[in-house]
Amino acid sequence: MQPDFLALGDGRRFCLFHPAQGGKARAAVLYLHPFAEEMNKSRRMAALQSRALAAAGCDVLQIDLLGCGDSSGDFADATWAAWRADVLAGYRYLRQRSAAPLALWGLRAGCLLAVEAAAELPEAADFLFWQPVVSGRPHWQQFMRLKMAGELTTDRASGQARAIGEQLRARLAAGQTVEIAGYEVAPALAAGLEQAELSPPPGRTGRVVWLEISLRDEATLTPVAIKRIEQWRAAGFTVEASVVRGPAFWQTTEIEEAPALLVATRAALAGPA
Repeated sequence: MQPDFLALGDGRRFCLFHPAQGGKARAAVLYLHPFAEEMNKSRRMAALQSRALAAAGCDVLQIDLLGCGDSSGDFADATWAAWRADVLAGYRYLRQRSAAPLALWGLRAGCLLAVEAAAELPEAADFLFWQPVVSGRPHWQQFMRLKMAGELTTDRASGQARAIGEQLRARLAAGQTVEIAGYEVAPALAAGLEQAELSPPPGRTGRVVWLEISLRDEATLTPVAIKRIEQWRAAGFTVEASVVRGPAFWQTTEIEEAPALLVATRAALAGPA
């Protein structure tokens, strides 16, 4: 594991490079973390998977986006466009160290960022989706509900959730940042997330490994996921989708692990152990 910083015009981005062990790399994998607190909840799983993939012969780069983790800037400085630029910077950094076939690995909203950035890359990429967010609008609305819940809990006389949501939207429309669950979100970030869709990059084809997790035995993909997968297949992508057993570690109160997800991911990118 090799920690480093990428120097960009507006500061530095912290990254961790995990070089492949055992000879020539099978894949060059760029990890894109989820949104806000989901990133912190997922750090252990991302680290475990990165090390497991490196041990199995993959080059892996983890990058903290602008205003996140150990990178420079505050969360309020982040925009969706700046995060796409961070992905491209991470790609260039990874390509300086690995010539293996490229795979973009996203978790939750990181999947949305992966597909948008992929359209700007000079080469095609495969995708690894962990519990992908298929549309940014409901994801942003769900995040806003954290603010609504907090307001209603601390001051029930302050109004209903709908009114609080309208206030948040009005502030964003006026160019003001909003504070939700301890995160200051700029209008450009909220708008970019809201407009993002998990759609196949135009003019590209490749492989998609789509992995979701559930605590239920014999769980199946949701109708929304199935519909989106059909869209990717119609665009010419090969999609391998499955549900493995495990907790929703990106939102659990305690830091949790999903061993079956680690195993399934390793097998998909580097072959069986």
